Amino acid sequence: MDLFKTPGAFSWSELTTTDPAAAAAFYSQLFGWTIKDPDAAMGGYRAVQVEGQGVAGIMALPPGAPPMPPHWGCYITVADADQTGAQCLSLGGKVLVPPMDIPGVGRMLVLQDPQGAVISAIAYKMG
Repeated sequence: MDLFKTPGAFSWSELTTTDPAAAAAFYSQLFGWTIKDPDAAMGGYRAVQVEGQGVAGIMALPPGAPPMPPHWGCYITVADADQTGAQCLSLGGKVLVPPMDIPGVGRMLVLQDPQGAVISAIAYKMG
């Protein structure tokens, strides 16, 4: 199964933290991850690989973000980010971050279920 093409699959994890360099050093030693050098074009985003396969990312807290502790989040693959946002709203959830394009990756959004749990969804750009 290709997690990037299978709607409903957990496909990516992401750490948002106050010290991406320290986190990268910690997790690479803890789990043996290969962590690519920060990508300046992506705001210093670090891609995590296991056996050459991208599995996660590490990033700094975005400028202007409200205070929050470092945390891991996960992405669910969807066929259409805009449709998923509309469906979330129709089911009583909230769209915390509206659908937005991530150049070269796809279209993502952040959702909150009626109980308050938060998850991200992404429609990967294939091709």
